Amino acid sequence: MNLTQLPALTVLSDNVTIVEKDKVKIVRIIHDKATAGIALHGGHVVSFQPVGQPELIWMSEEAIFDGSAALRGGIPICWPWFGRIAAPAHGFARSSQWQLIEHRENEHGVIVELGLSDNKETQAIWPYQFDARLIVEVTEQLKVTLKVTNTDDKSWMFSGALHTYLNVGDIAQAQTTGMGSEYIDSLQAGKRCQGGDVLKLTDTIDRVYTKPGQEILVQDPVLNRTIKVENQGHNSAVLWNPWAEGAKSMADMADNGYQTFLCVESTLHAQSLEQGKSLQPGENYELVTTISAN
Repeated sequence: MNLTQLPALTVLSDNVTIVEKDKVKIVRIIHDKATAGIALHGGHVVSFQPVGQPELIWMSEEAIFDGSAALRGGIPICWPWFGRIAAPAHGFARSSQWQLIEHRENEHGVIVELGLSDNKETQAIWPYQFDARLIVEVTEQLKVTLKVTNTDDKSWMFSGALHTYLNVGDIAQAQTTGMGSEYIDSLQAGKRCQGGDVLKLTDTIDRVYTKPGQEILVQDPVLNRTIKVENQGHNSAVLWNPWAEGAKSMADMADNGYQTFLCVESTLHAQSLEQGKSLQPGENYELVTTISAN
C-alpha cells in the first residue's frame, strides 16, 4: 500500500506523520530502513516495505476505509477471541479506534505504540476491564507485539491472533515450510489431519497448525525472496487463503486478490471462549509476530 502520496495531517517527527485515507487516520513511518503504516482504526498495520524490497504486507485494493468495517488485508488484530466462537467474528479490537500512545526513533528504526482499553462499546460486547497495547517496531524487519493486561478485579478468558496477510508474487508458485504437519482443518468441520513438510497451494486453505516450528518460511520465486515469520506467545499458526470462489464472495476483495497473498498468523487458538487462556487480575500476556525477508 503506497502511503507516500497522502498529504500529512500532522507531523510528529522527521520519521512519523499522521495521514488519512478516506475516513481512517494512519500513522505513517518513513525511515532509512523501511516505510510502514498503522491505521488507528483497528490498530491495524497496513504496510511494511523494507528499503529496496517489494511490499511485505498485502492490502486489498477493495479494502473499505470507512472507519467502521474491519480492514481487509494488513495485520488485523483478532482479540479478545479468534474465529467465530463469539460475536463479532474475531472480536472487537480490529474494528475499534485505537489511540497513539507514543513513538520514538533512532538510526535503526521506529517504534510506535497504540492503546485500547475497555469502554461502553466493548463492555456491551465483552463485560471485562482490560488494557491492550500494540507495539510496532519498524526496522529492516517488522515486529508486532499485542500486549494485553487484565485491569479487572476478576479473571477472564481470551484467545486471539495477529492475522498477517503476506504479499507474494503468485500464490500458486509460493511454497511454505515450518508450519508443522499436524493441523485442524476448518474446511472439514475441524477434522484433525496430517500434512506434508512442504505446502504448495492449489485451492482454498483454512488450517490451524498445532505444532508449528520456530520459523515459518514462505518461498516466493516470483518476487525472488523468502519471507520468514517468527511467532511468540502462540499455540498454533493459522494459514489461510480463500482462493477464487472465496475471493468472489467478498465485497472488499478483488476477484483475483487471492492470487497475491497468504495469511500466516500468530495465533492463540481455542475452540470456545471457555477454553481460552485465563488471565488473572494484574497479569499480562504478549502475542508476537516478526516478519522479514531475504
